[in-house]
Amino acid sequence: MREAPSNRLSKKSITIWRIQRSFEGLFILLLPVGFLILQRFIELPSWILYVLVAVFILYILAFIIIWPPIQWRRFRYQVHEQEIDIQQGVLIVRRTLVPMTRIQHVETEQGPILRRYKMASVEIQTAATTHRIPVLPIEEADQLRDQIARLAAVAIDE
Repeated sequence: MREAPSNRLSKKSITIWRIQRSFEGLFILLLPVGFLILQRFIELPSWILYVLVAVFILYILAFIIIWPPIQWRRFRYQVHEQEIDIQQGVLIVRRTLVPMTRIQHVETEQGPILRRYKMASVEIQTAATTHRIPVLPIEEADQLRDQIARLAAVAIDE
């Protein structure tokens, strides 16, 4: 059996994921707030509000506090001459080998949160799907993008 990939994401990915999920959490917060507003106009049982608040608190605990460090520990990648090896997943660990001959396009992506932390993600596109290596320092992401593009071009030429 092949060894697990050795490269990890930046430790800043934990903070970035927490920030991104906090913004998502604001939408979940709209449920109890919307319920409170609706309750002023319609007589509704108050236990529903408690359930909605509990869901919001569970979301914060699970997906903002607990999940990101575990996700960071599980995500690994490695670029070989013939393929890219990506391992990800917390409950279900998925291992993907992307052959260099199948790669059509490689790009870096940087949203506002990643830009703030001087980070970027690398997207590797094949005809079938897009694979992502998230949250790398911008210099490392650029080098990785260029390395994959070179290796993919050599693999196609052969």
